[in-house]
Amino acid sequence: MSLDVSGTTVLITGASAGLGADFARRFAERGANLVLVARREDRLEQLATELRDKHQASVTVLPFDLATPGAGERLRSELTARDIRIDSLVNNAGFGTHGDFASADLDRLTSLIQLNVTTLVELSHIFLPDLLRGRGLLLNIASSTAYQPTPGMAVYGASKAFVLHFTEALWAEARGTGLTVLALSPGPTHTEFFDVVGSQDAAAGHMQTAEQVMNTAFRALDRRNPPPSVISGWTNKISALGSRLATRRITALIVGRMLGNVRLRAKVEK
Repeated sequence: MSLDVSGTTVLITGASAGLGADFARRFAERGANLVLVARREDRLEQLATELRDKHQASVTVLPFDLATPGAGERLRSELTARDIRIDSLVNNAGFGTHGDFASADLDRLTSLIQLNVTTLVELSHIFLPDLLRGRGLLLNIASSTAYQPTPGMAVYGASKAFVLHFTEALWAEARGTGLTVLALSPGPTHTEFFDVVGSQDAAAGHMQTAEQVMNTAFRALDRRNPPPSVISGWTNKISALGSRLATRRITALIVGRMLGNVRLRAKVEK
């Protein structure tokens, strides 16, 4: 059995690069129509041209900054104006930061929470009635950081822990509706993510390819009864299991060392 999305419309956020672009390619291969959302219109148009030429896919490009309040409603209004109804939603958009919490830029941290948490919840809620109409899919991208505290990436890790628990709860609520709900937790992956983070110290552990992450996701989605969540990569699975067996103190200290042993530094007033 495999996930059948042929003829349906899949909305993918953060689709201009990285995992978002690869999800678009995989869904286009399976005959889906696509709505691609991200800030970089030129990158979206380039991807859309590729998918139209290679798979004859119907692709709509919507340049949107989802890290702003009310972005979900504005996106829904745009889709309504274009008479587009979606069947599946991939909440892939997100970013991370690395460094001690005290020295971090607060506006950037609140933008992170807005995008990784608030907009994800908004989109899930706004489009849920559409997803429940048929053979829909809600795929939320969490992270291997969701399974333990992450000193040096405190807000990012916490945001992904929210995504994981939120999605697993929705999986339980969606039983019997026909809606597939899955949280995918990649570990460090060869994408542009660490360019945005601004530090390779955040890339602790074995780096996977985007193709490996895609294979993990679609193996789970193609199961007769998909699980509520899946971790990509054996080392990441072992790390998540280890965090359950160790004390919270030990887990925080070990992960902190892996992420560069970041310590708090007070801002110096000028």
